[in-house]
Order: sequence, then C-alpha cells, then structure tokens
Amino acid sequence: MTGGAGAGGARLRLVRPEWLDPEDERTARAVWSRIAEPGDRDAAVFVREHGPGPALARVLGGARVPRTTGARGRGGPERPGAGAPAGGDAADGWRERLAVTDPRRDLATLHRFGGRLLVPGDAEWPAGLDDLGDRRPFCLWVRGALDLGQVCRRAVAMVGSRASTAYGETVAAQIAAGLAERGVTVVSGAAFGIDAAAHRSALAFGGATVAVLACGVDRPYPRSHERLIDRIVAEGVLVSEVPPASSPTRWRFLERNRLIAAMSGATVVVEAALRSGALVTAREAEDLSRQVAAVPGPVTSVASSGCHLLLRDRAAGCVTSAADVHALVARIGEAEPDPPSGPRAAHDDLGPLDLRVFEAVPVRSAAPTASVARTAGLGLPEVEPALGRLDLLGLVRREGAGWRRSPAPRRRPGAPAG
Repeated sequence: MTGGAGAGGARLRLVRPEWLDPEDERTARAVWSRIAEPGDRDAAVFVREHGPGPALARVLGGARVPRTTGARGRGGPERPGAGAPAGGDAADGWRERLAVTDPRRDLATLHRFGGRLLVPGDAEWPAGLDDLGDRRPFCLWVRGALDLGQVCRRAVAMVGSRASTAYGETVAAQIAAGLAERGVTVVSGAAFGIDAAAHRSALAFGGATVAVLACGVDRPYPRSHERLIDRIVAEGVLVSEVPPASSPTRWRFLERNRLIAAMSGATVVVEAALRSGALVTAREAEDLSRQVAAVPGPVTSVASSGCHLLLRDRAAGCVTSAADVHALVARIGEAEPDPPSGPRAAHDDLGPLDLRVFEAVPVRSAAPTASVARTAGLGLPEVEPALGRLDLLGLVRREGAGWRRSPAPRRRPGAPAG
C-alpha cells in the first residue's frame, strides 16, 4: 500500500497486485463481489461504465467515485451509503477491502468445496437476474448438482416467517410437494420455519430446490441446517453473491431477497407477520413485475397478518394449493388451477338415470326390483339394466330377491378415491 489522503487531498493508492489482469473479467467480478456490498449501485454503475477489470485498476490508482445512491432505492430499503455525507467517495471502502483481497484464495476455497463461479453471460446464469439492472450481482458463487439456469426457468419462490406455526409449515410442505410433482423448482433462503419446510418437502418429492444464502456457500447458515444444506448441494443448488468465508449480516439478508425474487417467476408468501422479511421479498418481486401471491391464514393469527396485508392492500393473488401456484408460472393455456372440491362420493359420475335408480335402492334392507322401480318412478325395462350397471360398479348388491346399496362400494376404475 502506498500514498495516503494527506493535506493536499491525494487519494489513497494501492500497489497493483500480481493477480490483476484487466482482461480477466471473471476474476475481476469475483473481486468486486468481495469489495462491494450486495446491491451497491455505485459499484455497479462504475463497473458498467468501465468494465470489471479496468474499473478495478482505476480504484487501485486512487480514482474518486462520488457517492450517488445514498438515498432509498425504488420501494426498497436504504442502499449502501445511505446517510453518508455529501460528496463522499464510494471507492474509499472498496480500497480498504481491496488491500486485503486475494481472489485466488476465494476461488481455491470454492473449488475445494466443489463449487463454481458464474458470471453474466454464462449459459448457467439465471436470466431473471438481468432484470435487476444495476442491482444485478457481479457474480454468483454456486455449489450443487443441478444447472442453475435450467432449474430457474420454471421456479417459484416460497418464503415466510422463521417463527412459523404448524399450520404454515404444513401448507408450505403441501404446496412445495405439489410444485415438485409438477416439475416446478422451489427457491427459498434455507432459513428456519417456512423456508426449511419448503426445501425439505421439495426434496422429499424428488423436486429441484435452490437455496440462496446471505453468507459464503462454504459455511452453512443457520448452523443447525447443515444436513439440510448438504442435501441441497447433493440434489439441488446452493447460491450466494458473496465469496466464501463471508459472514451473514442484516444488510446481506435484506439484499438476498432480491435474488430470490428475481430468479423466480412468482413469489408466494406462506406465512408472515407484519415486519417479516418475507414481505421485503414480495416487494422486490412486485418491483420486478413478478407474480406475487399469499396464503391466507386464520384471521386471529399474528403469523399471517402480513399475508392478509398483501391480499388486502397489495393485490396479491390468493393461493391455497400447488395448483393455484402452478397457474401463476404456467404458460397461458398450459394449466388451470384445479377447481376446489370436497371428498368425492362413490356415485358422483353417474348419469341421471342410474343416479335416480341408485337413490331408490334402500340402504338397510333389500327391496324387490318392482319396489325400486316404484320409488324411482321408472318402468322395469329402465330399472333392470340400471341395477345391473350399478352392480358392476359395486354400488348396489343383490340380496335374495331384492337389492340394497353396498356398504363399502368398490371404487370405479379410473375414478378418484372417495
């Protein structure tokens, strides 16, 4: 390190590291993910204007980058530099971190864990992240067996409270299972509560799942979810925009939500209180023009008050099943939600004539065919073949010279269980 910010106002300059190659965009992006915080628009604009490698060279040379994004972003939390003095230099913080950064060490750690670095333009890069504009991550640090870009083509973010209830976890598991069976990827944050329930259910039903962390992919967080995260690595994908060994911070958790929303075609809030981080994810999805939906809960439940807010004031879709959610991400005409229905009765699909005869057959004691015909108001030529069809379906049975309903009718071939 040389130079300093002396009385003459000289900018801090750093010795050019041996790893710096302005033409090596991948390594430069890895460095930017280390020296700039997630969502740093000043860094994103600087890199966009000069290119990742040349921008690093300028920072090393002491270039001044006036801070321009200290105000709140569109509908989001405060961005890096909020509250900074007017005329602050955004590059000062980058230089402090750059002095102790070695991308070779970060990449070696990633490779030791079997991971890979993705940058914009890679075939595996999730296309939805490009919708973030200047909030797009510089790169992604990835571990996992699946192709991230491929599984994100049909994906749903499922988010909710860490302090979830049994109701919320049950609904999350049911929806995730249904999405897995339909080939839809479940994206979440591997946190306690709703996140974990969604990940586990998707894996249990053979589906794809993506976990987006607010720390390095080499350090499971929360620690008690180490086994779950290991399974996600083995059968799904683990993602972070910060390098290995990075610690989770409140800011990184907030910014992580934009990635969850951007990589998904829709965001479903299963259970959330009024101050839940899940509502931040919903807001990020709204800003990206993604579908947003919420699961209603008991009106007395504080844990569902955020969902009810979304439904009442934010025009979120109301979903109660995987079929409802699938309709949000399906192509037009590809799928429609299943109509709500209660348990099916054994006689639901009978035609008018057979139903009329069926209802005329007594439950407790057998009645002669003539008696059934009188009760149904039909003639014997109509009733006799109808009784034969009902007998084949297992809905009625002959007892002596009469007929009665079967106490436990056989399910008709191809018909749903009653």
